[in-house]
Amino acid sequence: MELRTEAIIDHPRDVVFRVYRDKLPDLIPYLPNVRGIEVKSRSEKGPVVELVNVWHGGGDIPAAVRSILSDSVLSWTDYAEWNEDEHSCKWRSESHSFKEAVDSRGKNLFVEQGPNRMVIRIEGRIDVDAAKVPGVPRLIAGKAGKLIEGFLIKQVQDNLQEVARGVGRYLRETGGR
Repeated sequence: MELRTEAIIDHPRDVVFRVYRDKLPDLIPYLPNVRGIEVKSRSEKGPVVELVNVWHGGGDIPAAVRSILSDSVLSWTDYAEWNEDEHSCKWRSESHSFKEAVDSRGKNLFVEQGPNRMVIRIEGRIDVDAAKVPGVPRLIAGKAGKLIEGFLIKQVQDNLQEVARGVGRYLRETGGR
């Protein structure tokens, strides 16, 4: 299923791009539904930075409910290639609980809208093969997959807005330091 969404941030594009690429773990206090972001690897080749980050979600889920869910259900690994010349990021996310069933990938574009305003656009896909999810009967796997895709796309759209608000707050409070 196609994923398209965008968010406006009232700060210069270069600053916002670097915060998204380099400061994600510093944003945790500004992201209520994220419990942690671990940088697993980083490599730089000129204007291109490759990052592998592990996200731990569920910060907004009550602790009692979170204790029932395994960490793998609430975590994912993000593989990203940041290109500073293009102000873009190609990404692929891998769920820790249903790796074989979910394919999530796309590109973020950081587009200048003026000296102190930019928009981040996400274009990508989330495809779910529910037949590969334990417990889902084959008979309803196609319909279940579409429902899961819709749910995940809504989560990504909401998360983009939350991260954009968090980046804006972070920049206002810290000046990007």
